[in-house]
Amino acid sequence: MDKYISASPTAMTAALRLSPFLFSSFFLRLSTKFPSIPTTPISLSTPIKRFNRFRPFSSSMATASEPKESPSNNPGLQSEPDEATKGYFLQQTMFRVKDPKVSLDFYSRVLGMSLLKRLDFPEMKFSLYFLGYENPASAPADPIQRTVWTFGQKATLELTHNWGTESDPDFKGYHNGNSEPRGFGHIGITVDDTYKACERFEHLGVEFVKKPDDGKMKGIAFIKDPDGYWIEIFDLKTIGNVAAAGS
Repeated sequence: MDKYISASPTAMTAALRLSPFLFSSFFLRLSTKFPSIPTTPISLSTPIKRFNRFRPFSSSMATASEPKESPSNNPGLQSEPDEATKGYFLQQTMFRVKDPKVSLDFYSRVLGMSLLKRLDFPEMKFSLYFLGYENPASAPADPIQRTVWTFGQKATLELTHNWGTESDPDFKGYHNGNSEPRGFGHIGITVDDTYKACERFEHLGVEFVKKPDDGKMKGIAFIKDPDGYWIEIFDLKTIGNVAAAGS
């Protein structure tokens, strides 16, 4: 029994469940070695608490009676947003690009985005290009008001061009977040039909990270933009089935 007394809590718990005889012998030896420990019998059905109160959360710990997205199943998630944050929304994601000519061609011709607003800062030698799926014809004619309008659109893509990178032979490009050290991953684009979209992308010479039928998750694809940033491609007809295993 000494091996059980010195064992880890996990091993001790397993040992205690083996048989009533082992259970009794275990506590008899404990009371001999450590007289201060009470020897009052404990039912085998009594739950034994884990010692690590800060154990990591896992999907198996989700409360069955609550949705997986509820605060009770997601430590740290606030049940109600702070009143001060009402009106907030995700407005932009920024990519640094080497050559705006190449990037603008990709995002407009290949992905169908429109240029909503361009801002140039000569003193600091950089330009910003805001792209999205809003109709630019609805933008105000006044440049300042068009800027305000652009910043009022949801989920735009901001391309930042630091002047000169397009012609600098020593410029090595930007980190896309998907090689070590990993960080940023990708943006996602909803299309009408993933397979048809990918047939078109392939015809246009787009570089793929993953085609729809590659790997275990069928029906979604990943492509690269000219700077190597990853873009997930999916449609609403199949995304539910693709993500079913994690629902």
